[in-house]
Amino acid sequence: MVRAGPRREAGVAQDLLVGVDVGTGSARAGVFTRSGKMLGRQENPILMRREDANFAEHDSTQIWSAVCAAVRGAMAKAGAAPGDVSGIAFDATCSLVLLDAQGEPVSVARNGEDRWDTVVWMDHRALAEAEQCTATGHEVLNYIGGVMSPEMEVPKLMWLKRHLPGSWDRAGMIFDLADFLSWKATGSLARSQCTLATKWTYIPHHAESWKADFLAQVGLSDLIDKAALPQKASPVGADLGPLTPHAADQLGLTISCRVGAGVVDAYAGALAELGPIATDPGRMHRHCALIAGTSSCVMAMSGETKAIRGIWGPHQGTILGDFWQLEGGQSASGALLDHIVRWHSAGGDPTPERHRAICARVVELRATEGLALASRLHVLPDFHGNRSPLAAPNALGVISGLTLDSDFDSLCRLYWRTCVGIVLGIRHILDAMHEGNYDIDHLHIIGGHTKNPLLMELYADATGCTVVEPTTPDATLLGMAMIAANAADLYPTLEEACRAMHQGGVLHAPNPAARAHYDRDYRIFLEMLRQRQAIDTMH
Repeated sequence: MVRAGPRREAGVAQDLLVGVDVGTGSARAGVFTRSGKMLGRQENPILMRREDANFAEHDSTQIWSAVCAAVRGAMAKAGAAPGDVSGIAFDATCSLVLLDAQGEPVSVARNGEDRWDTVVWMDHRALAEAEQCTATGHEVLNYIGGVMSPEMEVPKLMWLKRHLPGSWDRAGMIFDLADFLSWKATGSLARSQCTLATKWTYIPHHAESWKADFLAQVGLSDLIDKAALPQKASPVGADLGPLTPHAADQLGLTISCRVGAGVVDAYAGALAELGPIATDPGRMHRHCALIAGTSSCVMAMSGETKAIRGIWGPHQGTILGDFWQLEGGQSASGALLDHIVRWHSAGGDPTPERHRAICARVVELRATEGLALASRLHVLPDFHGNRSPLAAPNALGVISGLTLDSDFDSLCRLYWRTCVGIVLGIRHILDAMHEGNYDIDHLHIIGGHTKNPLLMELYADATGCTVVEPTTPDATLLGMAMIAANAADLYPTLEEACRAMHQGGVLHAPNPAARAHYDRDYRIFLEMLRQRQAIDTMH
């Protein structure tokens, strides 16, 4: 592809890079040097409309505004000039954006308000449609753990076509949120191989990547045209072209800035942490990235195709081109802790300050009671279903061991044991990955959970893994800067960018003295899963 302007010399100021990460509640941007050092970071909130537990919607126009404000803010903090930036790339949650042929918002809300044009990733309105997809038994299920999740795009699209036919008729472009941001930046209708392969049933290693027979079976034979989808996806980090003049003005950058094909948000953190290990494929089966915030994603890479029921994948080239990726996850982890705080009579608004106060009190209680703190209290964390490894979106949370206590300390005990349940859920996913010849003993942890000392301790002690905590202030944004560097042609390959820009990490070994206690907790966790299943089958 012909580039705008002459090739920049390595090491000059113009080699700055911008990574953008759009999560569930905010848009974040970071400015990085070509060696991976963060110079500035800005975060801006994004709006969400909730009708009930199964419906959640975003406003894509507001998201783009938040992105632009975040980029401008990060640039100001970095003291960078617009012309200093040679590349930008966007990741986002796997939310679904509906637009008309002119690029104007089309409602995904039952009230018909066009402002709400984006189905949030965690929206579970399409449970019935997901079950219909699974019932087809089609080969596309071989690459999503054997079971269609309502968090993927096909069931959401089916729901929109069935329940909002007026919106479906008006639709002319439909995007995964990361691809929407790239389109806003460049005007390109290209789609990332990461978004299509992980969420749209696109199979990149097949000659015919879109399975027309499957789409017809689920009533979406018109999807390719309706969504303006390409026949072939763009590799992660591919140069999608320069910023348009309008986008450059909105972002505070220039039309010399190249845009890289982005990824679903969890994959950005995985790229930052696992990408540098790619030079030693023999080590890959021992490492995984845990991207943990509102929800949690366990990301693993391999040179081999390894399918595991209940684990999404294997997907080819959704992080790096020569590797296959698996993704397990929890639909609510940080969100569950927020819910516990909000739900308990001694809780309230789950602010960062309140979380810190609870964690501090748990530490005090444990100083007296040790690992025995609330040891008869047990939590199954599936309050929003079980994404992995059970692939049971209708699964329910369970709490065993409640008393009449309702003071602040009772909240702290429940919070602590909910943390234990969340981490045992991750251990359950890692156990499932063993079936695919993964032998995970290193967890690279990225995201908001790194700020929670209870979770960080548990991730080592309750799983038995060595925890790797990145030293970069934001590994997800660094992953996007690596993609931007590839698009800007600062490195020969994306793998080279990963190695050159990686910032290292701090290792936290598990406490051997805690092993027996958490092994007991895990046996109870598995027994509670069996008991829940037995109860659910009673009529």
